Amino acid sequence: MLPVPEAEARVAALVERAKRAGADAADAVYFGDSSTGMKVRLGKLEDVSRSEAEEVNLRVFVGRRSASVSSSDLSGDAVAELVERVVAMAREAPEDPWAGLAPEERLARGALPDVDGDDGGDPSPVELKARALAAEEAARAVPGVTNSEGAGISAARTIMALATSHGFCRGYSTSGYSASASVIAGAGGGMQRDYDSHSVRHYARLDPPEAIGRRAGERAVARLDPSKIESGGMPILFDPRVGSSLLGHFVTAITGGAIARRTSFLLGKEGRQVFAPGIVIRDDPHRPQGLRSKPFDAEGVATAPSDLVADGRLTGWLLDSASARQLGLQPTGHATRGGSGAPGASATNVHLEPGPLSRAALIAGVERGIYVTELIGQGVNPVTGDYSRGASGFIIEGGEIGPSVAEITVAGNLLDMFLNLTPAGDLEFRHSANVPTLRIDGMTVAGA
Repeated sequence: MLPVPEAEARVAALVERAKRAGADAADAVYFGDSSTGMKVRLGKLEDVSRSEAEEVNLRVFVGRRSASVSSSDLSGDAVAELVERVVAMAREAPEDPWAGLAPEERLARGALPDVDGDDGGDPSPVELKARALAAEEAARAVPGVTNSEGAGISAARTIMALATSHGFCRGYSTSGYSASASVIAGAGGGMQRDYDSHSVRHYARLDPPEAIGRRAGERAVARLDPSKIESGGMPILFDPRVGSSLLGHFVTAITGGAIARRTSFLLGKEGRQVFAPGIVIRDDPHRPQGLRSKPFDAEGVATAPSDLVADGRLTGWLLDSASARQLGLQPTGHATRGGSGAPGASATNVHLEPGPLSRAALIAGVERGIYVTELIGQGVNPVTGDYSRGASGFIIEGGEIGPSVAEITVAGNLLDMFLNLTPAGDLEFRHSANVPTLRIDGMTVAGA
């Protein structure tokens, strides 16, 4: 894996080589990553993994025709063949009126924001193993836990560098650490499983393994002996670890590609009330140590914090340069890309601002409802917003959390759900998409 300065030099040389081969414009991305992982089960080491990989992606434009190729072979001969092949492919590609690099005036210039994404750490395999064992031991020590699916921990580092024929050439590195534990409570047909996990950029901020294991065990035990519940309309409260999926549906619906293709249930809603007044959804690519923080996007466009929803109103779309051209707008600094292919768009660190009520107060206002802690299946129609997913969690009775419930379905339509959403005040930043506890009135429950 190349250090950032060498990665920058490599992609700059690749772009220059593509220009000499006949490309009118080009950009190149380098991705390098290394990771170490440990998995334990029942107090014994079950798996050790170590991976290192690097890849370059070259995209070229000949007029309005474009093509891209990627390679994990960075040798001189392989790069020469890569350039020749992609330029030849571009000459034969169909014309695309929206193809092209990001506008030069939108590129990140000068000093880049420091997102503090790399702690420079490199914990030893011995230390990682000890943390995984401690997490599983804490989970298995919870009374009622009868088996384990294991505990794991990983440490990784990623290097990204981007160069364009506009003269942009920058890169950055990120570190990442993740720990988890998953256990089973009960026996026979009454067994229940649950988990806990935590991911961070800085190793020092990873939750203690004992806390991760204890939460996993307590959650599994709490799900034992689920009750039945009648079908009907009632308030649904989403635990933060599953409520964030609602933000995922929202983000997918406001990407430029979905709007340009007219395949979004939020089409035509720009500037309109899509959440209740007072609701704010913020995207912050500069959050220090954020899991998706970055100083520039995958096309080199400068990133900046923004409100995707302000006072309940949708402010606009997440745009890469191609979808921006198609919609007659400007890119927003949300371009993403993997290995080969054209960029798409997505949010970075996105969160829904907390409300004035505590979680306890939000629950206290529910006479009968469901507190959802797990969602199952993919029953969401991105075109209509129809929502129907399997769920489990706990019955709320008289404003208090009651017995567990499983094998139910919660349903509604995202347009109605967003308008009837009330956030609690318990927001924590633990994921790339974060929400407080959410209450949504008027949903339908299909019980057993």
